[in-house]
Amino acid sequence: MKIGIATIEKDLNQNVNPTFGRAPYFAVYNTTTKSVEFYENEAKNAQGGAGIKASQFLVDLNLDAIIAYRLGENAEKVLTSANIILYSPKENLTVQENIDLLLQNKLDTMVDIHSGYHHG
Repeated sequence: MKIGIATIEKDLNQNVNPTFGRAPYFAVYNTTTKSVEFYENEAKNAQGGAGIKASQFLVDLNLDAIIAYRLGENAEKVLTSANIILYSPKENLTVQENIDLLLQNKLDTMVDIHSGYHHG
């Protein structure tokens, strides 16, 4: 299983980033190899549609799951159409602690989908 998580720094001991589309980095943890790769989020400075662009990037990495506090509805559609399962992290826990909880089936699936941020 490959799990994607928005991070503030390239460090599993940091808390999960509160934003998704504008997070500085994504950690991708591979449960088979127990390895992690960090990717810069190229969408973080997008004028608009950062969540959609970040979601498509993660879809292209063939992820199985995402851990995020919340997503916009368009980003959610991109991820779920690729059969990626969305989980909510536990607050004030590190990226690694949330990965461990997911592997123990102790994270809930995401319910906080918002309409997105539209600037006019």
